[in-house]
Amino acid sequence: MGSNKRKISIIGSTGSIGTQALEVIEKLKDKFEIIALAGGHNKELLQKQADKFKPKYTCLGEEGLEKICSDKENDIILVACSGKIGLRPTLTAIKNGIDIALANKETLVMAGDIVMAEAKKHGVKIIPVDSEHCAIHQCIKNIDQVEKLIITASGGPFLHKSLDDMKNATVEQALAHPRWNMGKKITVDSATLMNKGLEIIEAHHLFGFDYDKIDVVVHPQSIVHSAIEYKDGSVIAQLGLPSMHIPIQYAITYPERYEGIKSKSFSFSEIARLDFEKPDLEKFPTVKLAYEMGKLGGTATVCMNAANEEAVFAFLDGKIKLYNIYEITKKMCDEHTVIKQPTIDEIFATDKEIREKTKNYIQNL
Repeated sequence: MGSNKRKISIIGSTGSIGTQALEVIEKLKDKFEIIALAGGHNKELLQKQADKFKPKYTCLGEEGLEKICSDKENDIILVACSGKIGLRPTLTAIKNGIDIALANKETLVMAGDIVMAEAKKHGVKIIPVDSEHCAIHQCIKNIDQVEKLIITASGGPFLHKSLDDMKNATVEQALAHPRWNMGKKITVDSATLMNKGLEIIEAHHLFGFDYDKIDVVVHPQSIVHSAIEYKDGSVIAQLGLPSMHIPIQYAITYPERYEGIKSKSFSFSEIARLDFEKPDLEKFPTVKLAYEMGKLGGTATVCMNAANEEAVFAFLDGKIKLYNIYEITKKMCDEHTVIKQPTIDEIFATDKEIREKTKNYIQNL
C-alpha cells in the first residue's frame, strides 16, 4: 500500500514555504511519504516536525543536503530554502534523476543556464512553486504557440505612496505586505519590486522566453497570478486566492490535482473588480535593472542577486534606507565585469566577491 505514496524530501522545512508545505502534506498524508526534512537554524521546530512526520532522516544547516539529494528513493524534492545554499543540492538532485519542486529563486537567478541544461539532460521536471511561475506553468499547453508571458505584481506596500515616502520608509512599513505572508527578505524584495525582477529572470530560464517577451503588470488584488498570450491574441490567466498553499500543492502533486487545504470555490462576484497598471519604473527601478542584467546574462544576474541580498540585510539591520538597496545594487552591477558562460565554481566565487564588496561598501557609507 505504502509504495503508492509519493516520496518527498523538503529542504528548508522550517522556513515559510517549508512549514506551509508540511500543512499541505498533512492534509494529503495518504499521498506522501517524507524521506527527509532539512532545516536552517531552527532546531526546536525541526525536532517537532521530525516527531510528527517521522522522516527517514533530518539535517540542520548545509551538512547532509547532498546526501538527501542523492537518495534516489525520492520522487521529488521541494527546494524551499532561501539563498544560494539551494543551488548545489538542486543540481545534485537533478543529476540523480529526481524531480524538483522549486521555491528557491537563487537557483535559477544565479545559474539558470546550467540548471535547465542539466534538467534537460537528465530528463528531470522542474515544477515552479512561485505563484507567478506556477500560474504560467498551469496556463501553457503548447509552448510553441505562446507569444509572451505576463507576470503580475501586487505592487507591495508602496504602490500608492510617493517616492519620498518610499525613500523614508521604515523596516516595519516595508514588511507590511498587503497581500502575501512571506519571509522578511522576500517581503522587502516585494516592497522594492526586486522580487519581480528576480521572477523575470526565473521565467526566462524556466520557460525559455526572451526578455522582450516577458511583461510585468501591477495587479494590487493578487487574484490573477500571471497570464500568457498566445500568437492568435488569446490570453489565458490563472486566478486564485492569494495563498501559497495552492501553488505548493500544485508543484508537489503535479500532474495530479486533489482537494487540498485551501480548496474552496472561488467567487468572482465577491472579488467584484480587478485592477491592472504599468509598473512605475522611476519609483521601482529594480525592474529595469533586472531586465538589463538578465539580457547581459552570465554573472551579471549573480552580481545583482548578491548585492541586493546583502543590501536587504543591511536595511533590515537599520544600516541603510530602503531606496539605498537599489542604489547599492546598481553600483555593484555597474562595476562588475561579467563572465559570459561561468562554471558553477565561478558563479560561487562571483557571489562571494560581490557580497564582500557590498558589505565593505555599506560599512564605509
